[in-house]
Amino acid sequence: MMLIDKIKEKAAAINSMVVANRRHLHAHPELSFHEYETSAFVKKALDGMGVAWQPVANTGVVAIIKGDRPSDRVVALRADMDALPITEANDIDFRSCNIGVMHACGHDAHTASLLGVATILQAIRNDFGGTVKLIFQPAEEKLPGGASIMIKEGVLDNPVPQAVIGQHVMPSIPAGKIALRKGRHMASMDELIVRVRGKGGHAAQPAQNIDPVLIAAHIIVALQQIVSRMANPVMPTVLSFGKQIANGAINIIPDEVYMEGTFRTMDENWRNEAHRLMKKMAEDIAESMGGSCEFNIGRGYPFLINEEILTGKVQEYAREFLGKENVLDADIWMAAEDFAYYSQAADACFYLLGVGNTEKGIQSSLHTQTFNIDEEALAVSTGLMTYIAVKSLGN
Repeated sequence: MMLIDKIKEKAAAINSMVVANRRHLHAHPELSFHEYETSAFVKKALDGMGVAWQPVANTGVVAIIKGDRPSDRVVALRADMDALPITEANDIDFRSCNIGVMHACGHDAHTASLLGVATILQAIRNDFGGTVKLIFQPAEEKLPGGASIMIKEGVLDNPVPQAVIGQHVMPSIPAGKIALRKGRHMASMDELIVRVRGKGGHAAQPAQNIDPVLIAAHIIVALQQIVSRMANPVMPTVLSFGKQIANGAINIIPDEVYMEGTFRTMDENWRNEAHRLMKKMAEDIAESMGGSCEFNIGRGYPFLINEEILTGKVQEYAREFLGKENVLDADIWMAAEDFAYYSQAADACFYLLGVGNTEKGIQSSLHTQTFNIDEEALAVSTGLMTYIAVKSLGN
């Protein structure tokens, strides 16, 4: 039997287990840096397979599976494990048992899939050579990102992988298909925390006040010039403010306005320059209007880049496994993902796994109360990632 057929057969045989694991994880979500039960679940599953593991970054887990054939190549596969602070609205048997916490980004599927990959790899060790490093990562959803901590603690060392591969569920893509993109794929992400200070007072006496609401409005409008007039038009750039708090009243001008926003792009040099421009512009505008501005930037994840040669090979392997018609081209995505840290440290490929099904009503977006997946996608996610791993090892 050819290796591709053996992997497909194994994936089909364990699919019910992968689904059960995903449902268990979905019912017991944990927030970033608190994935204690999830980590214990992963360790117990690996123990049951006879796969050695080590703890990393507190709740993280890294495991190693070696093929029996001679090869010194190493490939790392990554799954994230944390959930989001969202109350689930799905009416399903395995809905979240932890009120206010939900796997609304599909990390339950990622973790269950990687455990399935481990199961298959253990079963076919005689058929491949090389080493597969399995990375079960905490805290993708919260700065500074579990990936950055795991890398600092040596997850990409001893042995050093020649490739790091990850996948992410995508409800806008039908189950059974994947999408990927060579080169720049996802944006960097920075958190903007802004305080505009003036002098509050009676709204009927504006001449006696320094209005921070008006100053903040000017700052928000002016900062958009950084995107429209200062950014290279071919460089994707997003600047958005989603939170503004002015605790005045109908007839009260407050002393301060508080704002939160995000800045995203795909070039580190431009990112650094934009930070300088935003801070200077906001501070200068506030000063010119008699107030002051405290403009703080929480530096988040870098941009995610898919190494072109590796991604071309992954695309080829995916077409072999799924059929050419089921491997789509992905667009640039201005969301952020801490897998970007791996992509900045090693050759990496991050692809999107289709989990949507409009006929079943499974089409809610990521990070929503009704997000769910078509579990038919789990057979694809497990078998495909296994095939990509062993092919990337040169088998």
